[in-house]
Amino acid sequence: MSPSRDVLLESNKEDELGETPYQRGVRYLSECGITRVPNKYVYPLSDRADPRREECNIVDDNFDVKLPTIDLEQLKGSNRSQVLSNLTKACEEYGFFQLTNHGIPSEDIRSVIDVGKLFFELPYEERAKYMTPDLRSPVRCGTSFNQNKDGVFCWRDFLKLSCHPLSDFLPFWPSSPPDLRSLYLMLMDAILESLGLVENDIREDQSKDLKNGLEGGSQLMVVNCYPSCPEPDLTLGMPPHSDYGFLTLLLQDEVKGLQIQHEGKWVSVEPLPNSFVVNVGDHLEIFSNGRYKSVLHRVLVNSCKYRISIASLHSLPFTSIVRPSPKLINQANPSRYKDTDFDSFLKYITSCEAKSKNFLESRKIT
Repeated sequence: MSPSRDVLLESNKEDELGETPYQRGVRYLSECGITRVPNKYVYPLSDRADPRREECNIVDDNFDVKLPTIDLEQLKGSNRSQVLSNLTKACEEYGFFQLTNHGIPSEDIRSVIDVGKLFFELPYEERAKYMTPDLRSPVRCGTSFNQNKDGVFCWRDFLKLSCHPLSDFLPFWPSSPPDLRSLYLMLMDAILESLGLVENDIREDQSKDLKNGLEGGSQLMVVNCYPSCPEPDLTLGMPPHSDYGFLTLLLQDEVKGLQIQHEGKWVSVEPLPNSFVVNVGDHLEIFSNGRYKSVLHRVLVNSCKYRISIASLHSLPFTSIVRPSPKLINQANPSRYKDTDFDSFLKYITSCEAKSKNFLESRKIT
């Protein structure tokens, strides 16, 4: 007989290690055989998803969006100028796009998703070896969004892997992910060009420093696990948020769940086989002085299917300062953001509950 909700979950009692059942993650709760969502995961009505949303991958054109598609092969070919124009539009109007023809074999993509799933199918005792409250740990397994501060937990477990320089972090990993840095660097070259910061400008010191910073920058890989949920309308896989960094490259399996805020409403992103979902991060919005948008997104869960996604978050080195590009500032378009760095971000998320785009909002000049 599975442990009862009242005895195991609602007691919120700490064990001998100072843990509540929630700190062990939703995968652990699923393994306990729960049939109801604990109160710790129940969002206020105003924060929940529309109950008319898709359930178990039912398509509804009223709630689905077809993201702009960027073909990497065309970006490298004679049609580059048109693709750059499409990239500009995608970053300005959506903050998201699908990347196709990227050169990574489909079997490699399937393999890394399968490896991510296998990690969360390990016994709890094995997963627990990587659990730590240290936000700077090179490998960290955890739950919710920020389990140290979240008032309401979301229906998500994660494994975070620091990735660059690879040789420094690889010994700590449970397994090896694919190399996505080359894709990121190609996309950033195109984004700089689309902003009018063309390669000829790289000779200038500021542009050269930026180029070096991108090549030697930070990379964090996050494996997200969203187990099936007995009452999905009561909770979220992840609450509305924007991503810290320049760009995020996301691999997702065939299970829907990602939603973005577009034209004032939440719309679902249909998984496109063998593609990456790419989104603008807070740093790129700051660097572009607000021209390119870091867009709110969230994740829904369902009662039928287990979902895995793998996000690769890229930015400058953790010690770097991010500010609007001087070339994008003038009298008619003054700087809209304060300088920021990784320490500012860490201090912010450790001092308050993360909500929406509140860190980015804190960096705006009013």
